[in-house]
Amino acid sequence: MKDLSYASPYEVRKLIRNGEIQKPTAGMCRGYAQGNLVILPENLAYDFLLFTQRNPKPCPVLEVTDVGCKEFKNIAPGSDITTDLPKYRVYKKGELQGEYTDIKSFWRDDFVSFMLGCSFTFESALMEAGMNIRHIECNSNVPMYITNRECKKAGIFTGPTVVSMRPLPMDQVVKAVQITSRFPGVHGAPIHIGNPEHIGIKDIYKPDFGDAVEIKENEVPVFWACGVTPQAVAMKVKPEIMITHAPGHMFIADIKNQDLAIF
Repeated sequence: MKDLSYASPYEVRKLIRNGEIQKPTAGMCRGYAQGNLVILPENLAYDFLLFTQRNPKPCPVLEVTDVGCKEFKNIAPGSDITTDLPKYRVYKKGELQGEYTDIKSFWRDDFVSFMLGCSFTFESALMEAGMNIRHIECNSNVPMYITNRECKKAGIFTGPTVVSMRPLPMDQVVKAVQITSRFPGVHGAPIHIGNPEHIGIKDIYKPDFGDAVEIKENEVPVFWACGVTPQAVAMKVKPEIMITHAPGHMFIADIKNQDLAIF
C-alpha cells in the first residue's frame, strides 16, 4: 500500500470503507484533523453533550449529528459513520462487546453521533517544529492511561480522565506546551508533565490503551487529556449502549489542522 502520510481524507476514508485499512491512523493525511467517535441513543445525547461542555479538555466537540444521521455533514461531507473508521468498539451496559470494522448491524435510527477533537492534530504541529513523536516513529499506537483525575459530572456521565503520553527531551517541553496551547479544540496544552504516579499511573510501561513506548534518558513523559475518556466513562456508568472508535483508529475529517489553531 502506498504511503498515506499525504493522502486526502476522502481517499483514506474510501480505503477504510472498503476494508483495505484496519490499522491505527496516526500519521495518515498529515495536515488534516482526526477525531474521536462517540455514538449514543438520543435519550442520553443531551447529558453527554453537557458532559463535553463541562470537560472540554478530554472532550472537545468538533461536530454533533442530527438524530439518526450517519454523516458528519460539516467536517466530512459524504462520510458514513458506520463504515469510515478502521475499527470500532461497542459497549453494552459498560461491557466491551467487541471490536468491529463496521457498525452497520448495530445502527439505530435514534443514534446521535459526536466527533471529538484528537491529539493527532497537534502532533502534526509538533513534528513541523522538529519534534519526534515516538509512537509514530515506532509505527505503534499512542500509549493512553486512566488517571485519578475525575471529570465533572453531567447527568449520568461521570468518570476518570484518560491521558495520552508522549516522551520529549526536557529542553523541548516548554516549546511543546506553547505549540499545543494553540489547539484548545483538540485537547490543548498538557494536563501533567513528569512523574506519572502523581496522576495515578502505577506503571508507565503498562498503558490501559494503546502501546507502550520507550522513554529515553533525558526525556520526560508529557500527558495530554485524551478523547478515549468517554470509553472509561462508559465502563463506569454503564449506558445501555455506546459505540466508539477503537483507541488510535480515528475518523479523518476534511478540515485542516490549521483551521483548529488559534494565533
